[in-house]
Amino acid sequence: MSVPEGRRRRFRGFRGGPLEQAFQIYAPSAVYAVGLGAIMPAMAPAATAFGASLALAAASVTLVSIGSLVANAPAAWLASRAGERMTIIVSAWVGSAGALVTWAAVAGWLPVADHTGLGLLLAGLVIVGMAGAGFNLARQSYLAVAVPGSHRARAMSTLGGTIRIGMFAGPFLGAGLQAVMGLQGAFVVATAAMALAAGMSFTIKDLPVPETSPAGSSQPASRIDSATAGPGPRPTMRGLARRHRRVLLTAGIGVLCLAAARASRSAVIPLWATELGLSPAAASAVYGLTGLADLVMFYPSGFLMDRRGRRVVAVFCMAGLALGTALVPLTGSPWWFVAVAVVVGLGNGFGSGIVMTLGADYSPPEGRPQFLALWRQLSDVGMLTGPAVLSAVTGLAGLAFGIWAVAAIAAAGAVIFARSLPKGPGSVADLVVR
Repeated sequence: MSVPEGRRRRFRGFRGGPLEQAFQIYAPSAVYAVGLGAIMPAMAPAATAFGASLALAAASVTLVSIGSLVANAPAAWLASRAGERMTIIVSAWVGSAGALVTWAAVAGWLPVADHTGLGLLLAGLVIVGMAGAGFNLARQSYLAVAVPGSHRARAMSTLGGTIRIGMFAGPFLGAGLQAVMGLQGAFVVATAAMALAAGMSFTIKDLPVPETSPAGSSQPASRIDSATAGPGPRPTMRGLARRHRRVLLTAGIGVLCLAAARASRSAVIPLWATELGLSPAAASAVYGLTGLADLVMFYPSGFLMDRRGRRVVAVFCMAGLALGTALVPLTGSPWWFVAVAVVVGLGNGFGSGIVMTLGADYSPPEGRPQFLALWRQLSDVGMLTGPAVLSAVTGLAGLAFGIWAVAAIAAAGAVIFARSLPKGPGSVADLVVR
Protein backbone atom coordinates (compact mmCIF):
# COMPACT_ATOMS: atom_id res chain seq x y z
CA MET A 1 0.00 0.00 0.00
CA SER A 2 1.42 3.41 -0.95
CA VAL A 3 1.91 6.09 1.70
CA PRO A 4 -0.73 8.46 0.26
CA GLU A 5 -3.23 5.59 0.04
CA GLY A 6 -2.48 4.60 3.63
CA ARG A 7 -3.10 8.13 4.80
CA ARG A 8 -6.36 8.30 2.88
CA ARG A 9 -7.56 5.07 4.46
CA ARG A 10 -6.40 6.13 7.91
CA PHE A 11 -8.43 9.33 7.79
CA ARG A 12 -11.42 8.07 5.83
CA GLY A 13 -13.47 8.38 9.04
CA PHE A 14 -13.15 12.16 8.76
CA ARG A 15 -13.61 13.86 5.40
CA GLY A 16 -16.37 12.16 3.47
CA GLY A 17 -16.72 9.53 6.19
CA PRO A 18 -18.72 8.85 9.35
CA LEU A 19 -17.31 11.86 11.18
CA GLU A 20 -17.86 14.40 8.42
CA GLN A 21 -21.03 15.92 9.87
CA ALA A 22 -19.34 16.32 13.23
CA PHE A 23 -16.80 18.84 11.98
CA GLN A 24 -19.20 21.78 11.80
CA ILE A 25 -19.69 21.40 15.57
CA TYR A 26 -15.98 21.34 16.41
CA ALA A 27 -14.89 24.86 15.40
CA PRO A 28 -17.47 26.82 17.45
CA SER A 29 -16.88 24.44 20.35
CA ALA A 30 -13.13 25.10 20.32
CA VAL A 31 -13.57 28.89 20.21
CA TYR A 32 -16.22 28.84 22.93
CA ALA A 33 -13.89 26.74 25.08
CA VAL A 34 -11.17 29.38 24.69
CA GLY A 35 -13.43 31.77 26.54
CA LEU A 36 -14.29 29.24 29.21
CA GLY A 37 -10.63 28.27 29.57
CA ALA A 38 -9.65 31.90 30.09
CA ILE A 39 -12.24 32.47 32.77
CA MET A 40 -11.90 29.25 34.79
CA PRO A 41 -8.53 29.85 36.50
CA ALA A 42 -9.37 33.52 37.02
CA MET A 43 -12.60 32.94 38.96
CA ALA A 44 -11.05 32.20 42.34
CA PRO A 45 -8.44 35.02 42.15
CA ALA A 46 -11.19 37.46 41.06
CA ALA A 47 -13.29 36.50 44.08
CA THR A 48 -10.34 36.99 46.43
CA ALA A 49 -9.69 40.38 44.82
CA PHE A 50 -13.12 41.45 46.10
CA GLY A 51 -12.14 40.32 49.61
CA ALA A 52 -13.56 36.79 49.56
CA SER A 53 -11.91 34.15 51.75
CA LEU A 54 -10.10 31.14 50.30
CA ALA A 55 -13.06 28.92 51.14
CA LEU A 56 -15.51 31.29 49.42
CA ALA A 57 -13.18 31.65 46.44
CA ALA A 58 -13.11 27.86 46.08
CA ALA A 59 -16.92 27.81 46.24
CA SER A 60 -17.18 30.47 43.52
CA VAL A 61 -16.25 27.94 40.83
CA THR A 62 -19.44 26.02 41.67
CA LEU A 63 -21.59 28.82 40.31
CA VAL A 64 -21.02 27.80 36.70
CA SER A 65 -22.29 24.34 37.64
CA ILE A 66 -25.28 25.81 39.48
CA GLY A 67 -26.24 27.77 36.40
CA SER A 68 -25.94 24.67 34.24
CA LEU A 69 -27.90 22.58 36.72
CA VAL A 70 -30.92 24.85 36.75
CA ALA A 71 -30.89 25.30 32.97
CA ASN A 72 -30.69 21.64 31.87
CA ALA A 73 -34.46 21.13 31.71
CA PRO A 74 -35.11 24.36 29.75
CA ALA A 75 -32.23 23.45 27.43
CA ALA A 76 -33.80 20.04 26.73
CA TRP A 77 -37.14 21.74 26.06
CA LEU A 78 -35.53 24.18 23.61
CA ALA A 79 -33.52 21.48 21.83
CA SER A 80 -36.57 19.23 21.41
CA ARG A 81 -38.60 22.03 19.83
CA ALA A 82 -36.21 24.44 18.11
CA GLY A 83 -33.52 21.91 17.21
CA GLU A 84 -29.86 21.63 18.17
CA ARG A 85 -28.61 24.36 15.83
CA MET A 86 -30.82 27.10 17.26
CA THR A 87 -30.10 25.93 20.81
CA ILE A 88 -26.35 26.24 20.20
CA ILE A 89 -26.73 29.75 18.74
CA VAL A 90 -28.94 31.08 21.53
CA SER A 91 -26.77 29.53 24.25
CA ALA A 92 -23.55 30.96 22.84
CA TRP A 93 -24.98 34.49 22.81
CA VAL A 94 -26.25 34.11 26.38
CA GLY A 95 -22.79 32.89 27.42
CA SER A 96 -21.10 35.91 25.87
CA ALA A 97 -23.51 38.18 27.75
CA GLY A 98 -22.64 36.45 31.02
CA ALA A 99 -18.92 36.83 30.34
CA LEU A 100 -19.50 40.53 29.65
CA VAL A 101 -21.10 40.92 33.09
CA THR A 102 -18.07 39.32 34.77
CA TRP A 103 -15.73 41.61 32.82
CA ALA A 104 -17.71 44.67 33.89
CA ALA A 105 -17.54 43.56 37.53
CA VAL A 106 -13.79 42.87 37.60
CA ALA A 107 -12.94 45.99 35.57
CA GLY A 108 -14.98 48.15 37.98
CA TRP A 109 -17.08 49.80 35.30
CA LEU A 110 -19.72 50.63 37.90
CA PRO A 111 -18.85 52.66 41.02
CA VAL A 112 -20.08 50.08 43.52
CA ALA A 113 -18.80 48.59 46.77
CA ASP A 114 -16.73 45.41 46.79
CA HIS A 115 -19.60 43.23 47.95
CA THR A 116 -21.77 44.50 45.07
CA GLY A 117 -18.97 43.92 42.59
CA LEU A 118 -18.57 40.40 43.94
CA GLY A 119 -22.31 39.87 43.47
CA LEU A 120 -22.06 40.97 39.83
CA LEU A 121 -19.13 38.62 39.26
CA LEU A 122 -21.02 35.68 40.74
CA ALA A 123 -24.17 36.51 38.76
CA GLY A 124 -22.18 36.57 35.54
CA LEU A 125 -20.70 33.16 36.33
CA VAL A 126 -24.21 31.74 36.86
CA ILE A 127 -25.27 33.09 33.45
CA VAL A 128 -22.23 31.51 31.82
CA GLY A 129 -23.19 28.19 33.41
CA MET A 130 -26.79 28.45 32.22
CA ALA A 131 -25.60 29.07 28.68
CA GLY A 132 -23.26 26.09 28.91
CA ALA A 133 -26.19 23.78 29.64
CA GLY A 134 -27.81 24.48 26.29
CA PHE A 135 -24.57 24.67 24.34
CA ASN A 136 -23.25 21.35 25.65
CA LEU A 137 -26.51 19.41 25.52
CA ALA A 138 -27.31 20.50 21.95
CA ARG A 139 -23.93 19.63 20.48
CA GLN A 140 -23.91 16.24 22.25
CA SER A 141 -27.41 15.47 20.96
CA TYR A 142 -26.37 16.56 17.47
CA LEU A 143 -23.41 14.18 17.37
CA ALA A 144 -25.41 11.30 18.88
CA VAL A 145 -27.69 11.46 15.83
CA ALA A 146 -25.21 12.51 13.13
CA VAL A 147 -22.45 9.95 13.79
CA PRO A 148 -22.88 6.15 13.55
CA GLY A 149 -22.34 4.10 16.70
CA SER A 150 -19.14 2.52 15.36
CA HIS A 151 -17.43 5.93 15.48
CA ARG A 152 -19.35 7.46 18.36
CA ALA A 153 -16.55 7.45 20.93
CA ARG A 154 -14.10 8.98 18.45
CA ALA A 155 -16.61 11.69 17.57
CA MET A 156 -17.26 12.48 21.22
CA SER A 157 -13.60 12.33 22.23
CA THR A 158 -12.72 14.61 19.31
CA LEU A 159 -15.38 17.02 20.56
CA GLY A 160 -13.75 16.70 23.96
CA GLY A 161 -10.44 17.37 22.24
CA THR A 162 -11.67 20.58 20.62
CA ILE A 163 -12.88 21.68 24.05
CA ARG A 164 -9.44 20.88 25.44
CA ILE A 165 -7.77 22.86 22.66
CA GLY A 166 -9.76 25.87 23.78
CA MET A 167 -9.25 25.13 27.47
CA PHE A 168 -5.52 24.90 26.78
CA ALA A 169 -5.28 28.12 24.76
CA GLY A 170 -7.68 30.13 26.92
CA PRO A 171 -5.58 30.30 30.11
CA PHE A 172 -2.49 31.33 28.13
CA LEU A 173 -4.39 34.03 26.25
CA GLY A 174 -5.92 35.15 29.52
CA ALA A 175 -2.54 35.18 31.25
CA GLY A 176 -1.03 37.18 28.39
CA LEU A 177 -3.73 39.83 28.54
CA GLN A 178 -3.58 39.87 32.34
CA ALA A 179 0.06 40.95 32.05
CA VAL A 180 -1.17 44.05 30.21
CA MET A 181 -4.61 44.74 31.68
CA GLY A 182 -4.47 43.04 35.06
CA LEU A 183 -6.96 40.41 36.21
CA GLN A 184 -9.70 41.71 33.91
CA GLY A 185 -7.68 40.49 30.90
CA ALA A 186 -8.95 36.93 31.39
CA PHE A 187 -12.56 38.13 31.24
CA VAL A 188 -11.89 40.19 28.12
CA VAL A 189 -10.71 37.01 26.37
CA ALA A 190 -13.77 35.13 27.60
CA THR A 191 -16.22 37.73 26.31
CA ALA A 192 -14.58 38.03 22.89
CA ALA A 193 -14.20 34.27 22.35
CA MET A 194 -17.78 33.43 23.32
CA ALA A 195 -19.17 36.17 21.09
CA LEU A 196 -17.07 34.87 18.19
CA ALA A 197 -18.30 31.32 18.80
CA ALA A 198 -21.88 32.61 18.74
CA GLY A 199 -21.29 34.13 15.33
CA MET A 200 -19.63 30.96 14.02
CA SER A 201 -22.58 28.85 15.16
CA PHE A 202 -24.73 30.31 12.38
CA THR A 203 -22.72 28.17 9.92
CA ILE A 204 -23.95 24.91 11.50
CA LYS A 205 -26.48 23.10 9.34
CA ASP A 206 -29.60 21.47 10.69
CA LEU A 207 -29.48 17.69 10.73
CA PRO A 208 -30.72 16.28 7.40
CA VAL A 209 -34.15 14.73 7.11
CA PRO A 210 -33.70 10.93 7.22
CA GLU A 211 -35.09 8.88 4.34
CA THR A 212 -37.12 6.87 6.83
CA SER A 213 -37.99 7.86 10.36
CA PRO A 214 -39.25 5.88 13.31
CA ALA A 215 -42.74 7.22 12.89
CA GLY A 216 -42.70 8.01 9.20
CA SER A 217 -42.24 11.66 10.08
CA SER A 218 -40.51 14.16 7.85
CA GLN A 219 -39.09 16.15 10.75
CA PRO A 220 -35.30 16.46 11.21
CA ALA A 221 -33.69 13.61 13.10
CA SER A 222 -32.86 15.87 16.02
CA ARG A 223 -36.53 16.56 16.62
CA ILE A 224 -37.70 13.04 15.91
CA ASP A 225 -35.41 11.79 18.64
CA SER A 226 -36.96 14.14 21.14
CA ALA A 227 -40.49 12.96 20.52
CA THR A 228 -42.23 9.67 20.87
CA ALA A 229 -42.57 7.43 17.87
CA GLY A 230 -46.32 7.87 17.79
CA PRO A 231 -48.80 10.66 18.31
CA GLY A 232 -48.73 10.27 22.11
CA PRO A 233 -47.21 12.69 24.63
CA ARG A 234 -43.55 13.59 24.56
CA PRO A 235 -41.27 11.74 27.00
CA THR A 236 -40.66 13.63 30.22
CA MET A 237 -37.48 13.79 32.26
CA ARG A 238 -39.31 12.30 35.24
CA GLY A 239 -40.59 9.34 33.21
CA LEU A 240 -37.17 8.72 31.68
CA ALA A 241 -35.58 8.89 35.13
CA ARG A 242 -37.90 6.13 36.36
CA ARG A 243 -37.34 3.98 33.27
CA HIS A 244 -33.54 4.29 33.36
CA ARG A 245 -33.02 4.57 37.13
CA ARG A 246 -30.67 1.58 37.27
CA VAL A 247 -28.24 3.17 34.81
CA LEU A 248 -28.53 6.58 36.45
CA LEU A 249 -27.82 5.14 39.92
CA THR A 250 -24.76 3.13 38.82
CA ALA A 251 -22.82 4.53 35.87
CA GLY A 252 -24.50 7.88 36.49
CA ILE A 253 -22.98 8.08 39.98
CA GLY A 254 -19.59 7.33 38.44
CA VAL A 255 -20.14 10.28 36.10
CA LEU A 256 -21.00 12.42 39.13
CA CYS A 257 -17.68 11.47 40.77
CA LEU A 258 -15.76 12.19 37.57
CA ALA A 259 -17.40 15.60 37.19
CA ALA A 260 -16.65 16.40 40.85
CA ALA A 261 -12.95 15.65 40.40
CA ARG A 262 -12.76 17.58 37.13
CA ALA A 263 -14.54 20.65 38.47
CA SER A 264 -12.41 20.74 41.61
CA ARG A 265 -9.30 20.82 39.44
CA SER A 266 -10.29 24.35 38.38
CA ALA A 267 -9.92 25.45 42.01
CA VAL A 268 -7.21 23.04 43.19
CA ILE A 269 -4.58 24.20 40.69
CA PRO A 270 -5.01 28.00 41.17
CA LEU A 271 -5.45 27.75 44.95
CA TRP A 272 -2.38 25.57 45.50
CA ALA A 273 -0.45 27.91 43.19
CA THR A 274 -1.50 30.76 45.50
CA GLU A 275 -0.41 28.64 48.49
CA LEU A 276 3.03 28.34 46.88
CA GLY A 277 3.20 32.10 46.28
CA LEU A 278 2.72 32.09 42.50
CA SER A 279 1.11 35.07 40.77
CA PRO A 280 -2.35 34.83 39.14
CA ALA A 281 -0.71 34.89 35.70
CA ALA A 282 1.62 32.02 36.68
CA ALA A 283 -1.34 30.08 38.08
CA SER A 284 -3.15 30.49 34.76
CA ALA A 285 -0.06 29.24 32.93
CA VAL A 286 0.17 26.12 35.10
CA TYR A 287 -3.54 25.49 34.56
CA GLY A 288 -2.89 25.80 30.83
CA LEU A 289 -0.17 23.15 31.04
CA THR A 290 -2.69 20.74 32.52
CA GLY A 291 -4.81 21.53 29.47
CA LEU A 292 -1.89 20.61 27.20
CA ALA A 293 -1.59 17.26 28.95
CA ASP A 294 -5.35 16.84 28.43
CA LEU A 295 -5.02 17.68 24.78
CA VAL A 296 -2.53 15.00 23.76
CA MET A 297 -4.85 12.24 24.95
CA PHE A 298 -8.17 13.07 23.29
CA TYR A 299 -8.04 11.05 20.06
CA PRO A 300 -6.21 8.01 21.53
CA SER A 301 -8.90 7.97 24.21
CA GLY A 302 -11.73 7.80 21.67
CA PHE A 303 -9.95 5.22 19.54
CA LEU A 304 -9.39 3.06 22.62
CA MET A 305 -13.03 3.42 23.66
CA ASP A 306 -14.25 2.25 20.25
CA ARG A 307 -11.75 -0.61 20.05
CA ARG A 308 -11.37 -1.82 23.67
CA GLY A 309 -14.43 -0.47 25.42
CA ARG A 310 -15.63 2.35 27.62
CA ARG A 311 -14.80 0.57 30.90
CA VAL A 312 -11.02 0.57 30.38
CA VAL A 313 -10.91 4.28 29.62
CA ALA A 314 -13.26 5.31 32.43
CA VAL A 315 -11.40 3.36 35.13
CA PHE A 316 -7.91 4.53 34.13
CA CYS A 317 -9.11 8.13 33.79
CA MET A 318 -10.46 8.15 37.34
CA ALA A 319 -7.39 6.38 38.73
CA GLY A 320 -5.10 8.97 37.13
CA LEU A 321 -7.15 11.83 38.50
CA ALA A 322 -7.14 10.29 41.98
CA LEU A 323 -3.37 9.77 42.00
CA GLY A 324 -2.47 13.19 40.60
CA THR A 325 -4.85 15.09 42.88
CA ALA A 326 -3.61 13.23 45.96
CA LEU A 327 -0.03 14.25 45.14
CA VAL A 328 -0.74 18.00 44.78
CA PRO A 329 -0.54 18.86 48.53
CA LEU A 330 2.76 17.01 48.76
CA THR A 331 4.47 19.46 46.39
CA GLY A 332 6.49 22.20 48.07
CA SER A 333 8.13 23.81 45.04
CA PRO A 334 6.76 25.25 41.79
CA TRP A 335 8.52 22.66 39.61
CA TRP A 336 7.13 19.67 41.50
CA PHE A 337 3.74 21.34 41.43
CA VAL A 338 3.93 21.69 37.63
CA ALA A 339 4.92 18.03 37.28
CA VAL A 340 2.01 16.81 39.39
CA ALA A 341 -0.40 19.16 37.61
CA VAL A 342 0.62 17.48 34.35
CA VAL A 343 -0.20 14.07 35.88
CA VAL A 344 -3.67 15.39 36.74
CA GLY A 345 -4.07 16.63 33.18
CA LEU A 346 -3.01 13.30 31.67
CA GLY A 347 -5.49 11.41 33.83
CA ASN A 348 -8.28 13.78 32.89
CA GLY A 349 -7.37 13.69 29.19
CA PHE A 350 -7.44 9.90 29.14
CA GLY A 351 -11.20 10.19 29.72
CA SER A 352 -11.80 12.75 26.97
CA GLY A 353 -15.39 12.37 25.77
CA ILE A 354 -16.23 9.52 28.16
CA VAL A 355 -19.19 11.31 29.79
CA MET A 356 -20.68 12.31 26.44
CA THR A 357 -20.07 8.85 24.95
CA LEU A 358 -21.75 7.05 27.84
CA GLY A 359 -24.67 9.48 27.69
CA ALA A 360 -25.09 8.90 23.96
CA ASP A 361 -24.78 5.11 24.44
CA TYR A 362 -27.49 4.97 27.07
CA SER A 363 -29.81 7.60 25.55
CA PRO A 364 -32.99 6.18 23.95
CA PRO A 365 -34.01 7.24 20.42
CA GLU A 366 -37.25 8.57 21.88
CA GLY A 367 -36.59 11.48 24.21
CA ARG A 368 -32.86 11.74 23.60
CA PRO A 369 -32.51 15.44 24.60
CA GLN A 370 -34.47 14.80 27.79
CA PHE A 371 -32.30 11.81 28.73
CA LEU A 372 -29.13 13.76 27.96
CA ALA A 373 -30.46 16.54 30.20
CA LEU A 374 -30.76 13.97 33.01
CA TRP A 375 -27.24 12.78 32.27
CA ARG A 376 -26.02 16.35 32.41
CA GLN A 377 -27.89 16.84 35.69
CA LEU A 378 -25.72 14.14 37.25
CA SER A 379 -22.59 15.67 35.76
CA ASP A 380 -23.58 19.14 36.95
CA VAL A 381 -24.38 17.89 40.44
CA GLY A 382 -20.87 16.44 40.47
CA MET A 383 -19.37 19.71 39.27
CA LEU A 384 -21.21 21.40 42.11
CA THR A 385 -20.37 18.77 44.72
CA GLY A 386 -16.62 18.58 44.10
CA PRO A 387 -15.77 22.26 44.73
CA ALA A 388 -18.32 22.34 47.56
CA VAL A 389 -16.54 19.45 49.29
CA LEU A 390 -13.21 21.15 48.61
CA SER A 391 -14.51 24.39 50.11
CA ALA A 392 -16.08 22.74 53.17
CA VAL A 393 -13.10 20.56 54.05
CA THR A 394 -10.70 23.45 53.39
CA GLY A 395 -12.65 25.62 55.81
CA LEU A 396 -12.55 22.90 58.47
CA ALA A 397 -9.10 21.33 58.09
CA GLY A 398 -7.08 23.32 55.57
CA LEU A 399 -6.48 23.26 51.82
CA ALA A 400 -4.39 20.08 51.76
CA PHE A 401 -7.14 18.00 53.36
CA GLY A 402 -9.69 19.56 51.01
CA ILE A 403 -7.65 18.39 48.02
CA TRP A 404 -7.29 14.88 49.48
CA ALA A 405 -11.08 14.72 49.88
CA VAL A 406 -11.39 15.37 46.14
CA ALA A 407 -8.86 12.61 45.44
CA ALA A 408 -11.00 10.21 47.49
CA ILE A 409 -14.05 11.07 45.34
CA ALA A 410 -12.04 10.28 42.20
CA ALA A 411 -10.93 6.93 43.63
CA ALA A 412 -14.55 6.07 44.45
CA GLY A 413 -15.50 6.85 40.86
CA ALA A 414 -12.88 4.42 39.56
CA VAL A 415 -14.39 1.64 41.68
CA ILE A 416 -17.93 2.45 40.54
CA PHE A 417 -17.01 2.39 36.85
CA ALA A 418 -15.10 -0.87 37.29
CA ARG A 419 -18.18 -2.51 38.78
CA SER A 420 -20.95 -0.96 36.66
CA LEU A 421 -19.61 -0.72 33.10
CA PRO A 422 -19.53 -3.88 30.95
CA LYS A 423 -16.32 -5.13 29.36
CA GLY A 424 -15.73 -5.09 25.64
CA PRO A 425 -15.93 -2.59 22.74
CA GLY A 426 -19.08 -0.94 21.45
CA SER A 427 -22.01 0.84 23.03
CA VAL A 428 -22.42 -0.07 26.69
CA ALA A 429 -26.18 -0.32 26.20
CA ASP A 430 -25.69 -2.94 23.48
CA LEU A 431 -23.27 -4.89 25.66
CA VAL A 432 -25.79 -5.00 28.50
CA VAL A 433 -28.47 -6.29 26.13
CA ARG A 434 -26.17 -9.01 24.83
